[in-house]
Amino acid sequence: MGGNSPCASCKLLRRRCAKDCIFSPYFPSDDPHKFAIVHKVFGASNVSKMLQELPVHQRADAVSSLVYEANARMRDPVYGCVGAISYLQNQVSQLQMQLAVAQAEILCIQMQHDPVMPTSQMGPDDDKSFLLQNSLSQYLNYGSSSNAIHDSLKRESIFGDMIS
Repeated sequence: MGGNSPCASCKLLRRRCAKDCIFSPYFPSDDPHKFAIVHKVFGASNVSKMLQELPVHQRADAVSSLVYEANARMRDPVYGCVGAISYLQNQVSQLQMQLAVAQAEILCIQMQHDPVMPTSQMGPDDDKSFLLQNSLSQYLNYGSSSNAIHDSLKRESIFGDMIS
């Protein structure tokens, strides 16, 4: 800011905000928590060095990333953003598995309602249908497969609340 109101970093560090303050464009005085968390995790000196090494047009994105990572580090000091990413990838994987089971169950139900073609009248294209119809239902246990997946999804999220 340099003028009337010091930026959030100069306020927190209790120093005079110079006209060329590296923090003032990215840490306005009306959002002191933003700098406080970045300072707590990375330190003002390190953040200042990082910003000075970057071209001006990349600094806003860097500050945004630093704020995001600092918030993630406060929630999960060991893994930070990587913990959140890993959790979300695991959730996507479980949902993909759940979708595959649901699609297989739909296919099974469709095959149970379609008339079965005798094998003597089947062509080469019908081999897949015949194999699926005869063997898919024995691999799927309708009651337990959905419940097992549902139970495995019931666990605590990285934010401390229960998900299901």
